[in-house]
Amino acid sequence: MKRKISSIGLNVFLLLLGLVTVYPFIWMLSSSFKQNKEIMALEQHLLPQQFIIDNYINMNAHFNFIRFFANSLLITVVITVLVLYTSTICGFVLSKYKFKGRDLLFGFVLSTMMIPWCVTIIPKYSMIQAFGWMDSYAALIIPAMFSGFGIFMMKQHIASIPDEILEAARIDGANEFYIFHKIIFPMAKNGISSIAIFQFLWAWEDYLWPYLVINSQEKQLLAVGLKMFNGQYSTDYGALFAATTISIIPVLIIYLFFQKRFIAGIAASAVKG
Repeated sequence: MKRKISSIGLNVFLLLLGLVTVYPFIWMLSSSFKQNKEIMALEQHLLPQQFIIDNYINMNAHFNFIRFFANSLLITVVITVLVLYTSTICGFVLSKYKFKGRDLLFGFVLSTMMIPWCVTIIPKYSMIQAFGWMDSYAALIIPAMFSGFGIFMMKQHIASIPDEILEAARIDGANEFYIFHKIIFPMAKNGISSIAIFQFLWAWEDYLWPYLVINSQEKQLLAVGLKMFNGQYSTDYGALFAATTISIIPVLIIYLFFQKRFIAGIAASAVKG
């Protein structure tokens, strides 16, 4: 009986916590169908008093939303695919191959997770300038190709794959390239899915780095483009909420698509390699 009461109490707490978390998104979605005067009114209502869709129609008046959305989607997908591939192959090497300096190399990878991002931004910016990548997508993609977090996660996940499977493949004549793509990749889908969600979210919401290295408006990403809604004297909050609502859709799709494998991947990666 005591355990049942504790379970009910925990479920109620989690439900309340979920409502507190989701409410701002519900309010933003509702406000995207409101007039600006209603959004700025002292007396607030969750549902629009006058339902309009003009905010979704007029948001292109501030900037080319479709172009910015497409730029962000392209860069985010490219970065996510590259990170998934490099993280998996590095995790495979660090977990299944024994060579001198392996632990030192893995320690170096872990150290990249401990260094604050603000410390590395100046060297990265200087490197981008030195290579002439300013105002190009190379400045966004190349520095993000490797992820210390992704390598750590995949090393832990691939370590749980039995060595006997790999040895059996080698006995049958499979080379390492075949083993990686035909055995490791399919068996590491849960870990790959969990990293895909994290990496997609990080790349999609990145603001500071694109703001620093991309100067051309036609090449800019959506996170920076949303800043253009802030006028000198006023802000079109209705259009801003409409654009922000649409910008969340890709993240929701990715999470809904990978959610089952995401949970399984996090659990599997917790196993010590």
